[in-house]
Amino acid sequence: MPMSPTVYILKCSDSTFYIGSTNNMEKRLHEHNNLKSGAHYTKIRRPVSIVYSEICETLNEARKREYALKQLSRKEKMELIG
Repeated sequence: MPMSPTVYILKCSDSTFYIGSTNNMEKRLHEHNNLKSGAHYTKIRRPVSIVYSEICETLNEARKREYALKQLSRKEKMELIG
């Protein structure tokens, strides 16, 4: 499976959201759920699951989209997720 720049939203065990971007979604989700290299925010809120993702042209584009998603209110994020 080719790796694509992706921006994603995770839902944590406490129902909060975590937004990130990566070139390898499968590896990054594994890190969030299993390894010390996962983000501290998700490490203490495991397990996490993907509730939204977007494929982007470049990692830079994914990071810009990540920033934009982080600016949304919780209500707007929930509407985006569906």
